[in-house]
Amino acid sequence: MHHTLKLYSRNRPLVLRAYIFFGKWTRIPLIGRVVKWFGNKWGGNMTSAYALTLEEAGAIVDAAHGLALGPCTCRETFHNCDAPLSAELLLAIDHEFAAKRGKEFREVNRDEAKKILQDCHERGLIHAVIKCRGDFYAICNCCRCCCVPLRLKNDYGIGKALMRDKGIVERFRQSA
Repeated sequence: MHHTLKLYSRNRPLVLRAYIFFGKWTRIPLIGRVVKWFGNKWGGNMTSAYALTLEEAGAIVDAAHGLALGPCTCRETFHNCDAPLSAELLLAIDHEFAAKRGKEFREVNRDEAKKILQDCHERGLIHAVIKCRGDFYAICNCCRCCCVPLRLKNDYGIGKALMRDKGIVERFRQSA
């Protein structure tokens, strides 16, 4: 597991607030272009999210070595709606990583994870697999008003914050 993922895990709300803070800078003349360029480089190389269909999310759950359910970091940080908080599925990079995320996460089996995905889908939440460097570490089921990658893309023009890749399931399987 990459050290950046450990750093992010310990500072999730702070990192998400920083992403939105700097995203707002894209609206400042001259500086905005640089921030947008940097944000797209960061999204392409370091941390990114890939939008999933329900079927793709289910296939990733099937390929995961283990699963843990906990709170969606975006909704936990921004509180913009009342969508269910417990909707983030860790893809168990290792048990140590899940354990360090705290008591807020609990192990779930594939069937339970798929029921959670289905419920989130019916509520209109967005499925996205999150990647830090080479590690796919979570499927987040987030709302449109709190989802940081979606907000960065739609509100601030940082297109590489949330991307679509039809081969994402195969890429996940190869990295697992």
